Amino acid sequence: MFTAFEETHLLKMADSMKEDSVAALLKGIDRYNPENLPTLEHYVQMQAFEQTYNLDANLAVLKLYQFNPNEFKETVTCQILLKSLMNLPHTDFVLCKCLIIEQHQSCENVNKVIKLSNLLETCEFQKFWTKLKNCDDLIEGITGFKESIRSFIVSVLQITYESIAKELLLQLLGFPTETEFSDLLKEYKWVLNNENVLIANQEAHIKSKNISEKITFDNVSSIIRSACK
Repeated sequence: MFTAFEETHLLKMADSMKEDSVAALLKGIDRYNPENLPTLEHYVQMQAFEQTYNLDANLAVLKLYQFNPNEFKETVTCQILLKSLMNLPHTDFVLCKCLIIEQHQSCENVNKVIKLSNLLETCEFQKFWTKLKNCDDLIEGITGFKESIRSFIVSVLQITYESIAKELLLQLLGFPTETEFSDLLKEYKWVLNNENVLIANQEAHIKSKNISEKITFDNVSSIIRSACK
């Protein structure tokens, strides 16, 4: 029997070995070896379940699909795209999408994820959550997906609003549970005031200020004399 400390240590060693083995597959010509696809596809699934992320490995999978269209797997591609959405506002999704050929982008589920991305990029958050309700099968097994998307939405709201109606905020966040909403209030130090939520600390904001300077003739006379020589 192992102690809790020993189990944690063994898990860390296993994770390190897993990362090292994947890194080896991404070096040199091995990166384009289709025989490595099953291993890399399995690694994508592990990222989804374990809430880890390796963009380089995921791009390698999509590149192999690009070179070997008959090996394409829609489920794995959707997992890669969904994981890249969880890393917004970084441009990972664009990088991934560029490696997917048009024929594969037209696949039903891949197309659904692309539409979800478009809604997030255009800040159509309410429409995003509505559409996501019809995509439960897509995000099943993607640990922390909704939480990551909420974090992105929060980052947008915090630079957009100083205060916002509670009902609108709940809609934009996809109607989190009371516990989830309470946790968000604490995490981001938002203040609930009746039916409004103060989401920005005004004292912490840098206010713009017009600065005017008076320049006299004496200040520029030396410059004018130099220009006239």
